[in-house]
Amino acid sequence: MKKLISLFFLLFFLKGIIVSQPFKNIAYCTGSVSVIKTYPLQKLTHLIYSFLKIQNDTLTFHNDQQKQNLIELVSLKKQYPHLKIMVSVGGWGGCGFCSALFADSTHRINFARTTVTLFKEYGIDGLDLDWEYPAIEGFPGHLYQDADRKNFTALVQSLRNEMGNRYLLTFAAGGFIQYLEHSINWSEIHPLVDFINLMTYDLVGGYSTVTGHHTPLKSAIKQQESTQKCVDWLLQKKVPAHKLIIGAAFYARVWENVSSTNHGLYQNGRFKTGVAFKNFATYFSDTMGFVSYWDSKAKAPFRYSASRKLFATFDDIRSVKEKAKFVRRKKLGGIMFWELNQDLTKGGLLDNIAAVLNR
Repeated sequence: MKKLISLFFLLFFLKGIIVSQPFKNIAYCTGSVSVIKTYPLQKLTHLIYSFLKIQNDTLTFHNDQQKQNLIELVSLKKQYPHLKIMVSVGGWGGCGFCSALFADSTHRINFARTTVTLFKEYGIDGLDLDWEYPAIEGFPGHLYQDADRKNFTALVQSLRNEMGNRYLLTFAAGGFIQYLEHSINWSEIHPLVDFINLMTYDLVGGYSTVTGHHTPLKSAIKQQESTQKCVDWLLQKKVPAHKLIIGAAFYARVWENVSSTNHGLYQNGRFKTGVAFKNFATYFSDTMGFVSYWDSKAKAPFRYSASRKLFATFDDIRSVKEKAKFVRRKKLGGIMFWELNQDLTKGGLLDNIAAVLNR
């Protein structure tokens, strides 16, 4: 009898593990499916294919190749039935029309209707809105206005009304305080979306003439913007923790003409280039003179080359593990990253994120 009771409780415990909601491991992806398939897709929960096109007020493809890519991605669900295939619209530089277009209720409703039509036709699981940014300045020259805040809410309401609960609805949110305070009506938005992809990277962007950590986990005296500050702000606004997906960057940002003071951190400089994680070993080779450093306060790595006066900020294996542990500790929804094809196909950032989230 004791053995039967013990077996019962063991099965009950295991059932609880199996049915519990896993942490989300979400990849934005671009490019060809042949490349995407070389990555360990079994370790992902969502793929967000970026970016589709809005023509007039209708969701569509840029060209036939993009349509074929999407068809092939959706077919991957036969091999990975757990995997959700979503599409994204907008992006940095890709939403210049959003402020004017979504100010009109007719356009919002038609966009929602055509989105669901496309999803039904191609077996797509959901939409990620990447409007950078409602009500505040984003890409230089793009229209933004105070009304964007309420119009974004109205857009999300139109999409949810049309989608019902059949499709996923998410959005990419700026990870900095100005966005959090001015772009979104959080109390109205968070009940309507399935989760929120926090772009807690590019917190020091390419327009900055001072170096810093572009994707730090924690704040420092000289840099307040961070993943933790963003998350804590949203939790204080009663946004559910399980809907918050923090961001990781699978690329470095490099500044040139940077002095050696503090190994280049928080110094004047000029943005030079981005470097994919898969190319770190080549770009940051010994011949380039880079030395690696770890900021224990920000929980962020950086590199500096005194001979070339180059400073680099990025995520690496250590920092994404710290982010994954942060997700578990805070009981957040998971991690998303930009983007999959910048990773190594084996032993990369995706593998290390999954190892901690699925521990």
